[in-house]
Amino acid sequence: MSRGQAVFLHLANLAVCGTGLVYAWMRYLVEPADEWAVVNHPWQPLVQHLHVLSAPLLVFAIGVIWSVHAIAKLRNGRRGRTSGLGLLALFLPMVASGYLLQVAVDPGWRRTWIWVHVASSLLWVAAFAIHKVRALGRKAADQSGTEVSAFAITANQSTDSLSASAVGGGRQTSRSISSGTSPATIADSTSAASGGGK
Repeated sequence: MSRGQAVFLHLANLAVCGTGLVYAWMRYLVEPADEWAVVNHPWQPLVQHLHVLSAPLLVFAIGVIWSVHAIAKLRNGRRGRTSGLGLLALFLPMVASGYLLQVAVDPGWRRTWIWVHVASSLLWVAAFAIHKVRALGRKAADQSGTEVSAFAITANQSTDSLSASAVGGGRQTSRSISSGTSPATIADSTSAASGGGK
């Protein structure tokens, strides 16, 4: 997944989840100033429209991420499959109930789709956060492992260089290596020892 795709996914998710949470707060928790008011908050219709209009962006983003990120993970058997598949399992009822909610006429079905949509959306937000935290943890672990490997390779190369330069240097070079003297100092002392022998 490229950086641009990741940014698009996070912005779309933020827009949909943010407007959805604000709308739910206005719809179910805010008391209207006027008992005859049609809406509980003056901005409630605007927030609802923003939520409905931003939802296709998230659907598109998930489609892109599925094709470039999720399928590759499933094929390679890499870590993160469980939380990723959990996200997909929550995404389908969340989107389906959101669309069915817009077209439901029967009050019973409308209430059902509301409950399914709210429950799956809250679980989606939590699962997305967990998936992101785990991905960041894996990335940090991979980076630290790479740094350790690079350090080990560098240390091996330094040891090999010191061993090669120490050949013919006698006890003084061995003592310098064990005492942690730099390679340049060891090379100088090795040259001095070779010149002194002649």
